[in-house]
Amino acid sequence: MKKYLNLVTALLASLKPKSELPIIDSYGESPLTQEQQQALMEWLFASLMGAGYFGKAHLIWDDGQDREREIFTALMRNEPIFLYRQGGRASPTVEGYCWRLIGEHPSLRVYQLEMEVEGE
Repeated sequence: MKKYLNLVTALLASLKPKSELPIIDSYGESPLTQEQQQALMEWLFASLMGAGYFGKAHLIWDDGQDREREIFTALMRNEPIFLYRQGGRASPTVEGYCWRLIGEHPSLRVYQLEMEVEGE
C-alpha cells in the first residue's frame, strides 16, 4: 500500500511545473557543521551548473530513514538525486537504481542516484 501511495504522490508531483532556478532540497539530519554543509552545497551547485543543469536537485542525508517517496518524486520529475553517506555503506535505494560514488568530492561520501545497467 505504501509503495502505491509513494507512486501516486510522485505522479502528482511530476505534473507540477519544474523550477528554473538552481535549488537543492535536502532531507534528513545533516551530520556536518554549518561550514561543511555550506561547502558541500556550493560544490554541488558548481557541479550541477558545470554540467549545464539549472533546475531543482535533491540531497538526502543518509540517516537510515526511508526516503522512497522523495526518490520517486524526484525520479518522476527527472531531477538529480544525491546522497551523503553517514555510515559505512549507503542505504539501499529503489529497485532498478543504485548509488554511484562521486569520486570528485574529497569526502568520498557523496553519491548520485543512477539507473542500474544490466551486466554491470
